[in-house]
Amino acid sequence: MAREVTILGAGLVGSLLAIILRKRGYEVTLYERRQDMRSASISAGKSINLAMSARGWKALELAGLKEEMEPIAIPMYGRYLHQPDGNTAFQPYSRNNEAIYSVSRGELNRKLMTLAEKNGSTIHFEHRCTHVDVATNTLHFELPGKTQKVIQADLLFGADGAFSALRESYTHMNRVNCDQHYLEYGYKELTILPGKNGEWLMEKNALHIWPRGKYMMIALPNTDGTFTCTMFMPFEGEGMSFAKLNTEKDVTDLFDKQFADAKSLMPGLLEDFFTNPTSALITTHIFPWHYKDKSALIGDAAHAIVPFYGQGMNAGFEDCTVLSSLLSFGKKLTMTNEDGWDEILKEYEVRRKPNGDAVAQLALLNFTEMRDKVADHKFLERKKIEKELGNRYPEQFVSVYEMVSFSHTPYNTAIQCIQAQDKLLQQIMEEGDFFVKVNDAGFGNRLGKWITEYHNAVQQLDFGNEA
Repeated sequence: MAREVTILGAGLVGSLLAIILRKRGYEVTLYERRQDMRSASISAGKSINLAMSARGWKALELAGLKEEMEPIAIPMYGRYLHQPDGNTAFQPYSRNNEAIYSVSRGELNRKLMTLAEKNGSTIHFEHRCTHVDVATNTLHFELPGKTQKVIQADLLFGADGAFSALRESYTHMNRVNCDQHYLEYGYKELTILPGKNGEWLMEKNALHIWPRGKYMMIALPNTDGTFTCTMFMPFEGEGMSFAKLNTEKDVTDLFDKQFADAKSLMPGLLEDFFTNPTSALITTHIFPWHYKDKSALIGDAAHAIVPFYGQGMNAGFEDCTVLSSLLSFGKKLTMTNEDGWDEILKEYEVRRKPNGDAVAQLALLNFTEMRDKVADHKFLERKKIEKELGNRYPEQFVSVYEMVSFSHTPYNTAIQCIQAQDKLLQQIMEEGDFFVKVNDAGFGNRLGKWITEYHNAVQQLDFGNEA
């Protein structure tokens, strides 16, 4: 008989996991601390738009939602840079015109919840888990009116986010390593409105960035013609910070000087700025991710990351895809109990823990890139060379960004390619103008040798698709 599954959290990952497990015949019950967002408005100003990439689409296809989501996903083919002087530049993400997709978090979550219920899952809302007795799988909840509730779970998954109750309960067990790290930066959500006829007033098919060194703003398109903007800035410090933006004049002066092109499209700027919260950015690590055959962490509960690679949801969805593949091939594992969950959860942890750590590091590295480097001349030149190398040597060179966003290459493999790519690009750029030198026979010979050395080095890594 299949195990009965309890999932903490009916967010994106929890709802997707419920769909996958129900399709395999498991009884699934979810407990969500929030109200049902399908009947209550989502709190404004607390959400960063989703950037759906290959890993996310694969999981949605598994759930049967890909075709339904595609019409409301907006392709973004590159970064659109906005400089303080008004100049702009476009940086394609891929040599093959591939895109990441702007998707409404709320819309996707509603659809996943509904599909989970249609497949037979039960969702209990306004159930805040306060503690889990991990050894016995006993869950303690607080309901509206401070009512207490205790349940016993058979097989438990913690999909309850960065501040997971199950994760917190794991930390009280013996030999559990955990840490959390807050960036000194916070974020605030703002909005660019559409034109009179609902049209987009900036390039629709791009992720817009206003890089300003120690702070920045990004904007992602929505289907209603708006752009969801997110400002990232230190909470406090010597330079510009949220602590120094206390009055309407402070905000107006900053936007007049640094974001003038965006300000003209933001009639609600001051209201948004002083109404919407300034939220924190956290990275978490924990090991182990599971306890015997009783419970496991998944998604942000296992690996909360900062949003600068657009991979938080994609990584969580890939957790689900990998877990699904382990169920499919479970019979190949050495079963010591009725249905192999002890071995499945061990293997899930072995496969996903290194990749959870790697994507967290990639996200932090990309923050520096987006904030400081995307406007730098040498960085822009490097990106152009990367694209040309991909065109000339498609079987030997793929940029790390393309590995992460447009393939299922394990995150841990992608991050291990960074050092080798840095060495290769440094060799090339030390020779002078690549696009002039590339026509020189001597340089061409050296380039071929360097590419071969690079390819041989990275071929030692595991490029096998996890899912």
